[in-house]
Amino acid sequence: MSLTVGIAPPTAGFASAEEARWFLAASVDAGVDHVFVADHVSFRGGQGTDALVRLATLLGMHPSIDGSTGVFLLPLRHPSVVARQLATMAELAPGRVTLGIGVGGDDPAELRACGIDPATRGRRTDECLVVLRALLTGHPVDHDGEFFHLDGVQILPAPDPSIPIVVGGRSDAALRRTGRLGDGWLATWCSPRRYAEGLALVADVAAEAGRVDVDWRHGYQSWFGAAATPGDGVALVGAAMEAFYAMPFAPFERYTPAGPPEVVAEALLPFVRAGATTLNLTPIAAGLEEGILAVGEIKRLLVAEVGGAGLPG
Repeated sequence: MSLTVGIAPPTAGFASAEEARWFLAASVDAGVDHVFVADHVSFRGGQGTDALVRLATLLGMHPSIDGSTGVFLLPLRHPSVVARQLATMAELAPGRVTLGIGVGGDDPAELRACGIDPATRGRRTDECLVVLRALLTGHPVDHDGEFFHLDGVQILPAPDPSIPIVVGGRSDAALRRTGRLGDGWLATWCSPRRYAEGLALVADVAAEAGRVDVDWRHGYQSWFGAAATPGDGVALVGAAMEAFYAMPFAPFERYTPAGPPEVVAEALLPFVRAGATTLNLTPIAAGLEEGILAVGEIKRLLVAEVGGAGLPG
């Protein structure tokens, strides 16, 4: 499988629809493969964007760029509704959508705002994944579980080609969820060693579950500071992340590359060598164009290093 590299929209959002169209066109021109979006219903005082709504809008603004969620908070939704949303997107953008999912929990109030007990989010996600995957086949689904009850529910037309579902998270529970129910692990904030160990656990769990023919789409998601020097890059990305997450940069710094493209590519190369075939990158730069060009150059450097195809996966 070839290496694909995606870019996040600016953390502050777009100033206008025209800026969004320019951003997508410039990303494609730079060699970027996809745009990925985050998801929150009501995060830390009401912030957030609906990932599927935003992604559908962006895909409609450009005829060829792919899109993914990184990550969509699946336990906040009913799987029948999510299946319909994905099927609708697939009709107009077939083969261009990847669903990255997570359990949420960074702000427990967000789950409570949706009527969900935060303590159940892991079990709810597992059950939701089972039901969602069944619904996306287009066949009638009967299900009687802890959280969801379906009696012959059917979602047509089924997405063709099928929509890959990758599982985000750093815990062993997320890795086991990937092995049992996912098409790949979307990791973040971890070392290359932990990443390799995680992929090994995913493979073991998948084998135990009898899943031997998965077309794995493992990924790694990272912010980075794009600047002429690592010090300048750290200053940019550190300030942006502290503002976004409302917490000190220090816990993230060891996992956040910074500097010119060759330095960032060198930091990401071990993840690609370990098995990542997708990179989701959030550039923090002096301007939008500088960030886009940095992502494109990072992809070029990595492909030149490992080759555009035949990556482990």
